[in-house]
Amino acid sequence: MSSRYAPRGAVLAVVHEPGTPPAGGPLVLELCGPLGPADAEGVAARLAQRHRAFDVALDSHRPGRHTLRLTPPAAPGPVPLPAELLADVLAPPPPGGEVLPVTGHQQTLLIAALAPAGTTDHTSHTDCTDCTDCTDCTDSTGGTDSTGGGDGGAGGDGGDSTGGGDGQLEQLYWDWSGPLDVARFAAAWQSVVDRESVLRACFDWVAAPRLVLHARADADIAVHSRTAVTWAQLLRRDRARGFALHRPGLLRLTLLRGASSAAAPAPPPRVLLTYHPALLDERGVHLLLREFYRAYAAGGVLPGGERRPDLRDHARWLAGQSTDAARQLWARAVPPRHAVTRPGRPGGRTGQHGPGLLHTRLRAAQTFRLRSWAALRGAAESSALHLVWALLLYRAADVHGPLPVSFGVQLSGRDIALPGAAGIPGPLDGPLPMTVTVDPDEPLTGLLHQVRDTLLDLAAYPWAGAESIRAWSGGPPFPSGSGSGLFTDTFADPCAETLVRFEGPLLLPQALRGELAAQGIDVQSPRTAAGVTGRPLTLTARHDTEGGLALSAVHDRARLADEDAAALHAQCVRLLGALPGHRDAAATAGQLLDVLARAAVPRMARPAPPPPRPALSVLRPGHPHADVICLVVVPGVPRGSYDLFVRGHRGPEKIVAVHVDGAPGAPQAVLHQARGPGRRLVLCGCGPGGRAAYELAQHMPYATGPAPAVVMTGIGDAAASAAALARGVRSVLTPPP
Repeated sequence: MSSRYAPRGAVLAVVHEPGTPPAGGPLVLELCGPLGPADAEGVAARLAQRHRAFDVALDSHRPGRHTLRLTPPAAPGPVPLPAELLADVLAPPPPGGEVLPVTGHQQTLLIAALAPAGTTDHTSHTDCTDCTDCTDCTDSTGGTDSTGGGDGGAGGDGGDSTGGGDGQLEQLYWDWSGPLDVARFAAAWQSVVDRESVLRACFDWVAAPRLVLHARADADIAVHSRTAVTWAQLLRRDRARGFALHRPGLLRLTLLRGASSAAAPAPPPRVLLTYHPALLDERGVHLLLREFYRAYAAGGVLPGGERRPDLRDHARWLAGQSTDAARQLWARAVPPRHAVTRPGRPGGRTGQHGPGLLHTRLRAAQTFRLRSWAALRGAAESSALHLVWALLLYRAADVHGPLPVSFGVQLSGRDIALPGAAGIPGPLDGPLPMTVTVDPDEPLTGLLHQVRDTLLDLAAYPWAGAESIRAWSGGPPFPSGSGSGLFTDTFADPCAETLVRFEGPLLLPQALRGELAAQGIDVQSPRTAAGVTGRPLTLTARHDTEGGLALSAVHDRARLADEDAAALHAQCVRLLGALPGHRDAAATAGQLLDVLARAAVPRMARPAPPPPRPALSVLRPGHPHADVICLVVVPGVPRGSYDLFVRGHRGPEKIVAVHVDGAPGAPQAVLHQARGPGRRLVLCGCGPGGRAAYELAQHMPYATGPAPAVVMTGIGDAAASAAALARGVRSVLTPPP
């Protein structure tokens, strides 16, 4: 929306009074500003172009009030609004923008980012060896004991549109070595933003998860002084700031500079890069860093035009893939219900919270021996790491004989048959469940070949997501937090328990390094700050500049206490170091596990059950005979929007909130009781709450009372969403008798 009637950040409200339209009759939607006639005509034209099955007509009464009539194709009964059409009405793309579907693992990450935030603080710290001026770090685990977070407030908004405060972001940092021109730094990043569509992207989840590519976005760069903020404070504030997922720019840069004095020279500037994992993976960020350094070396302007291929080309490639072979694979490869997924035996509460970060490494000589051992058996180092992790899961089960184990492995998604895919900086990577059977009496070579061959099977389908696998395997949706013991529940997702990542080298080209060195700039490899990964433990391995194998583990301290995580990490390193010593072809998996005979098995806390919540909450009793405003609560409703609406509403209406958990028919009895005789019900929702309100209205029995009205809004910040909801509600309210 680009006219003077549509200020930046404004949110559209749409009113629908379903009733019982005659067969073939139009569905009538009222568009409640801020929308000028030209903007409304643009919305109607786009709907007509994208949804040719519907006949689209528009009546503009005045600025801010328009009637949209959508006549569906001939059908024997009423035709509900498709999700994509509803999304195009509530969230029209920006001028010059494009909309792409969100699929696979990216959809899983977006849903996780929109899930209701808990009360656990996810403040991040690096370990003290990296964070020299951090006084809050406790030890090398990087854990902290802080408080924060929060729930959805009095209105019970089930989600956070900003994606902030809940740890759904990643942070990289490095010290800038050499002269730094801040203006040139900012110009170089803006040049990258102009070239890379992924940096002009944001999300829309009002009715269906979508990626919105904007034609223009500004680089988000801030500069701070060490005299005003410490490094530890900057990390905490940056993580608490989060991201507004509905606005472009889900990557930002912060420069921390220090002032020199007579006593000591100024420390080198430190660069903090923060990004949202639903939009970028780590390799994609390093590809962007390469482009930034190219632009900086060239004086702040990146030569060449916009990158292609990009996310648009990848989306088209995905849409053209046949899923037949993937379906056949997952019909037989889905983890069985008795597969072991947890690396620790059941334990009590840890008394800790937040993320922990562990670092260690195999020396170059140890890494060479491990690589040689695997290569002589036709496998890579990554397979050796997967073998060791499978043994640790098996050991935690405390059983005898063969047993399947399952864990997540990260696939880059850039070795697909799309020319140029290796250079696309987007969320192409994703985890897939690897399941192998561990038999302590079988040779190690057999287990090594199992993990190698399984990974090769998975690598053909890196775009498969958890929900697709569930559908292909014929199982129910994956639960969040499966079971209470060591084994998975039926069709539980093992990727949600532990994930093993083996990253390739992430170095700048030598020619670019030389060009920067000629300007006095020595490029350092970024380091990772501990972030929340959404699972108890994520293990990452990569080669360092000295030829060693660096291993880092991020763990949820509420599930794995620092002591248990450190023990598990050390046992993994110990097995990797001992593996090359088992040269005999007859060496068994049980013999390698004997190395840990005297070591205690780590303990792992069970996931805490979600707190109970009422299906219906009365937020304001209202006048006994007034209408009832029902706020529909689902994940993804902009946080605080319902609270602001309730506080700002001055009418006599009763206001209630109803929680919807994916079954449109479930709250019907609750809504009937809340409405009472003779009252009109106004079903309201911001963002995805609007779609849920529309679906509830489709299932309401109109014979029992007046037909409900539905008020839906797009997605914005809390204040804009609440204001849009108020505009829509005012258009349908009737005074009490």
